[in-house]
Amino acid sequence: PHLIFIMVDDQGYGDTGYHGSDIHTPALDQLAAEGVKLENYYVQPICSPSRSQLMTGYQIHTGLQHSIIRPRQPLCLPPDMPTLPERLAEAGYATHMVGKWHLGFSRPNCLPTRRGFQSFLGTLTGSGDHFSYRSCDGAEACGFDLHDGNRPAWEMRGNYSTLLYIERVKKILQSHNSQRPLFLYLSLQAAHTPLQAPDLFLHHYDAQSNRQRRHYAAMLSCLDEGIAELVKELKTSGLYQNSVLIYSSDNGGQPLSGGSNWPLRGGKGTYWEGGIRAVGFVHSPLLKRKGIVSRALIHVSDWYPTLLWLAGTLQSPHNMDGHNVWASISEGLPCPRTEILLNIDPVSRKPGEPYDKALELNGFGIWDTAVRAALRVGDWKLLTGNVGDGDWIPPQALPVGPERWQKLEKRRNRLGKSVWLFNVSADPYKRFDLAEVRPEVVKHLLARLAEYNHTAVMARNPPDDPMADPELHGGVWSPWLGLEGWGRNEKDKDGKKGKIPKVRHCKLCKLKALFKKVESRLERKTLF
Repeated sequence: PHLIFIMVDDQGYGDTGYHGSDIHTPALDQLAAEGVKLENYYVQPICSPSRSQLMTGYQIHTGLQHSIIRPRQPLCLPPDMPTLPERLAEAGYATHMVGKWHLGFSRPNCLPTRRGFQSFLGTLTGSGDHFSYRSCDGAEACGFDLHDGNRPAWEMRGNYSTLLYIERVKKILQSHNSQRPLFLYLSLQAAHTPLQAPDLFLHHYDAQSNRQRRHYAAMLSCLDEGIAELVKELKTSGLYQNSVLIYSSDNGGQPLSGGSNWPLRGGKGTYWEGGIRAVGFVHSPLLKRKGIVSRALIHVSDWYPTLLWLAGTLQSPHNMDGHNVWASISEGLPCPRTEILLNIDPVSRKPGEPYDKALELNGFGIWDTAVRAALRVGDWKLLTGNVGDGDWIPPQALPVGPERWQKLEKRRNRLGKSVWLFNVSADPYKRFDLAEVRPEVVKHLLARLAEYNHTAVMARNPPDDPMADPELHGGVWSPWLGLEGWGRNEKDKDGKKGKIPKVRHCKLCKLKALFKKVESRLERKTLF
């Protein structure tokens, strides 16, 4: 089948019509209603981790278990791990990517077109202006970030990201030979900050007095209309009847930026349900059951083996972190997944940090509970370390000022608290911590964390490289390492050689970049 994977950015659990939102998403509501809604579906709490697990597997096996990949970080997906598009390309699929990459670009072999995609239009960094495509890493490093293949697409500036990406998708579908299977990865930048939308969609929410919520809602309405156009083009191009469309948010919404995860606890950047329970559904004429809600335990890493199975090329599922969940989704058969390692982040425990005796006691000598980790096993979910702010934020309390936040229900953690246990099936909103009354369950889950940790590779979290500054690369965010010979034979989607940004290699440039970095740090210390 043709495989269409749509990943949206920062859409909250409560930000779709079929979850009772005030945001209008008629296309998503209809697609979900005619397909299978995934209501026990988990992703990661921030951008890069979810995307890396879609492409490969658990973070603990790629070295990306700490955080996002920053623009100036010399870091990307491990080159020796085959990605989902690489495997699908080997199976005969045409592979195309449109949208946000955010999986590293320090070297040419980190780019989407070197990791399995035949074509790419989109951004390499994690965020940027939706019209100008100016992306900044702090205040001191800014550059242009829109690429068509491996060349900067300067001529496309001024086009709103969602509309631009949908137009490219429609062109791909129009020109695709239906006899060849297609894998299309649409990774929309909306509704990530900066909160921007065309005026047409902003007017849909003139009655919304909260500016953040108004812009955020407009971004999702624009996205919704774009998805409707995509499905219409699938049908017009004769691809729809043999297609599987998967829709997923990459993490929970950010309440400070207009998002809502209500009634779930927490938000983006946290391991509470609001940070990792995602909006997700599957829509396909090939589903054996339609119009249902699935409660099967599914994780973003499951799409890798599931899509390979649909492509007829799943060879060694036992070596994967994910599970083939197609039969569970399509037929309602028992789900092969019974637990999810949400993460183990050893970098969260700072080097040289004194070992707290209370934390040792909390972990029963099995696990260092200062380490940020989260695990779901059956009905149970365990959290350790600093797992992020765990407030419940009702949609009517979206940010307009600090006074609105002071009245919210909050449960501040007492000193020395580093372990939480919840029965997620009985208590999906995580109001009752059972860590003290069910120590035997805590011990069992801590032991599972320790077992997973034995399989982990060392976390990779290199410092930023001043040589990544776009000022040294023609004003463009682009690779800055391993450039020998790169660009000589690179071609864009039309087969023409791309114009690769000129890189300045000189001692003066390196000194300039270093001084700029030091100056920026001194300014920050002065300000704060």
